[in-house]
Amino acid sequence: MQRTEIDAYIDSMKDEMLEDVKTLVRIDSEKGDAAGDKPFGEGPAKALKAASGMMEKYGLRVTNYDNYVVAGDFGPADKELDILAHLDVVPVSKDWTVTQPFEPLIRDGKIYGRGTSDDKGPAVAALYAIRAIHDLHIPLKKGVRLILGSDEECGSADLEYYYSKEKEAPCTFSPDANWPVINIEKARLALPFHAEFNLKETENKEKAGADIVSITAGTKVNVVPGSASAQVAGISFEDLQKYAQKAAETTKAVYTLSEGCEPAANDQPETNDQLAANNQPTANGQPEANNQPAANGQLGIKSASAVWKIDVKGQTAHASTPEKGNNALTALLTLLSCLPLKDTRANKTIRGISQLFAHGVTDGSSQGIAMSDEKSGSVTITLNMLSFDGHTLTGAYDCRAPLCATDENLTEVLREHLRENGLTMDKGRMTPAHHVPADTPFVKTLLETYEEYTGKPGRALYTGGGTYVHELKRGVAFGCESEDVDNHMHGDDEFMVVDMITLSAKIFAAAILKICG
Repeated sequence: MQRTEIDAYIDSMKDEMLEDVKTLVRIDSEKGDAAGDKPFGEGPAKALKAASGMMEKYGLRVTNYDNYVVAGDFGPADKELDILAHLDVVPVSKDWTVTQPFEPLIRDGKIYGRGTSDDKGPAVAALYAIRAIHDLHIPLKKGVRLILGSDEECGSADLEYYYSKEKEAPCTFSPDANWPVINIEKARLALPFHAEFNLKETENKEKAGADIVSITAGTKVNVVPGSASAQVAGISFEDLQKYAQKAAETTKAVYTLSEGCEPAANDQPETNDQLAANNQPTANGQPEANNQPAANGQLGIKSASAVWKIDVKGQTAHASTPEKGNNALTALLTLLSCLPLKDTRANKTIRGISQLFAHGVTDGSSQGIAMSDEKSGSVTITLNMLSFDGHTLTGAYDCRAPLCATDENLTEVLREHLRENGLTMDKGRMTPAHHVPADTPFVKTLLETYEEYTGKPGRALYTGGGTYVHELKRGVAFGCESEDVDNHMHGDDEFMVVDMITLSAKIFAAAILKICG
């Protein structure tokens, strides 16, 4: 009887639910500069305020944790379940076509706008699950709390603050990933590496051959780069073009050649400390990808004394799923390593990097760290950042590792392979994997609820990405993405299927009643 009542109630509130999603989506809640009592800027604070008003209106007891997090409680003070969602969003581009990012639009059964799927739509679904129980006067034996954060995309400082004041609930789920349940998040290693070269090592005029003048690739360590560039000298354009055509056949990337120029003397490379500072991850973040291939350059100049610029276009992807992209950086290194290079330490080192991070090989076999287990899958590793100015080289990779990985069989092995190629990896250790056993009563309850509503078999999954519950001992991800729908999360024209919002609310309500009823 409760299921029938709840399902009918949520169906009747569909339009109001969508209006609440629209209200939140209209707010540009990308992280900004801290100002006064707004630690993540104006937008996130505005979104928290709007959500607080909704929770109060629908009967929840609301607490604002200094604009880091807002929480809404329902039921007894003895809390059993936390539902953890977030209201901050990733940056937007100017390439949206269906609507503008902060002008939500419903079309063909989908609601479009930044944050509709990540994570404002799911947050509203969780709110309406609690509202249904409240408005139907269904009693709970233990309490449920909806926690809405505002910094998930940029490091989760919101949760660090919240959990410095509150204890983790006996059970926590976050509707910020895939159905049915994600109970394992792989370990992660992403330590920068570097090398220095003196002037004689890079500019020995007596040595014959081509020379790598500079390399620039990558914006974030957890994003497979869709573009990369380099400058080379000591080779004719005609010969360079032949090598580029061969590389294109192998890598399927697009190489564009043009006249380059020597970098200015006062151009300073990014320091290793700066690189490390810029390489912070984002829990559960997906990249924007709109790289269009350019035609190969057609220059009639063949002088071997010129400096040539090489631009490479591939396809971006998230570092946890590198197979979905085409790494422009490793494609660039494929070309550079095939050139008749001068016998210098810098060129040897760059060739070594190309061998360690061979294009299209992301299973760790190139670095001697390939491994897998039945519960959490295989290693993935991808080289995502590289900067070289002729004297200083800095780079960064992103490795996601299964439960069987340790610092001994992965971190130190990789460190040694880099050392053998003249590279020094920063000190550090793996971020451990997150694992809540699939046979716990909590996970079983969530899977049973999913099966009841979908008719599909419930099974616990692993992910290479990080979710909002990574640091919680008893936290799992539960909804709201379907594997057969690409909702353009983090990309242009992000959307959520309207029926998935209502279905998610029904599943959440049923789960709350099983856990807290």
